[in-house]
Amino acid sequence: MTPDMSERRRLILKLVVQEFIEHSAPVSSELITRKHTLNVSSATVRNELAALEDLGYLTHLHTSAGRVPTDAGYRYYVENLMDRTPLSATEQRTIRHQFYQVRTELDQWIQLAGAVLARTAQNASVVTPPRAYQARFKHLELIAIHDATVLLVLVLHDGTIRQQTLTLEAARSQDDLSRVAGRVNDRCRDAMVARVEDVLQQDRGQQLEDDLERQVLELVCRALHQFEDQLNKAIYSDGLMEMINQPEFSQIERVRQAIELLQGGKALGSLIPQALASAGVQVVIGGEHSRDEMREYSVVLARYGTGAEIAGVLGVIGPTRMPYPRTISTVRYISTVMSDLLSDLYGVEG
Repeated sequence: MTPDMSERRRLILKLVVQEFIEHSAPVSSELITRKHTLNVSSATVRNELAALEDLGYLTHLHTSAGRVPTDAGYRYYVENLMDRTPLSATEQRTIRHQFYQVRTELDQWIQLAGAVLARTAQNASVVTPPRAYQARFKHLELIAIHDATVLLVLVLHDGTIRQQTLTLEAARSQDDLSRVAGRVNDRCRDAMVARVEDVLQQDRGQQLEDDLERQVLELVCRALHQFEDQLNKAIYSDGLMEMINQPEFSQIERVRQAIELLQGGKALGSLIPQALASAGVQVVIGGEHSRDEMREYSVVLARYGTGAEIAGVLGVIGPTRMPYPRTISTVRYISTVMSDLLSDLYGVEG
C-alpha cells in the first residue's frame, strides 16, 4: 500500500467504482455515508474523494456532481480492490452441461461460448475458432497433373489443407517433383512461417541447382501468411443487444460505432495475438487501447486451448463501466471449459 492510498481511500475508491458500475450515476459523499458504514463524516469522505481525484483515480462531470472513476481508477480497482469471486456452483454446472451437450460440434461450441459469455456478463462477446494460431508446416506434396501443371498440396499441423496449382517452364516427372517435395519437407518440418522465411532467405543467397525448390518455398510462405491473416479476421461475436442496452449507448451514433466494432473485428485484431501469447485473463481498459475507437471500451480476453498446439481466444467487450469481477470470472471459467473440451477432443492435456 502506497502512502497516498490509505486503507480508507482504498475503501472509498472501491465503493465509488461499485456504485457507479451498478447505477451509472456519479457518486457523492452523501450517498457513500448514507449507504455504507464508514464511521466518518460526509465532509471527510468529500475530502477523500477530492484526494482520489487529485491522484487521477476519479473525476467529475460537473462542479456540483459526484465523482466517477477514470480509466486509472478502474485499473487500480481491478488489480487491487475488486472481490475475486468465481461463478456460483449452479452456474458452473449449467454452463458445463450446455457445452457437453454439443461436445463433438466445434462450430456449436463457438456459438454457445459467445451466447453464454454475453448472457452471463451482460455485454458483447467475442470468440475466435480454436486453431493453431501460428501456422506450422507439416507436410507438402507436389503432384504432376498435366504437362507442366503441378498441384501443390500443403498440410498444416492443425489439419488445414491448402492447395494451389503452378505452371512450370517445362514438364517434370513425378519422381523429380517428389524429390523436391522431400527436400522441402526435410528442411521445413514443424516450422512456423519465420523459419520457412529463413530457409528461403538462405536459398536466395546462393545458386540453387533446382529453382523449383525456391518457388515452392515462396508459395509455402505466402500460404502460411494468408492462413494467419484469416485467423485474425475470424472473430465471432454475440450480445450486441446486451451491450447497447447499457446507458452509455443512448445516442444512436454510439450504437452505430458499437456495431462497426463488432462486425468488422478490426479493432480487436491486434488484441487477439497478444491474448494468444499470454496466460490468464487479460483486461484492457479504455485509454489503454492503442486504437482511438476503443478508448471508451474495456475488453476482457482469455486464451483457451490445448497447450501450445491448438488455441483460440474468447472474451467480453463493453463500456469501461463494466462489472469486472463477474466478467473476469465468466471469461476465466468458460476458457477453462473450452480448454477441457479441446483436450478431450484431441487427446492432449490443456
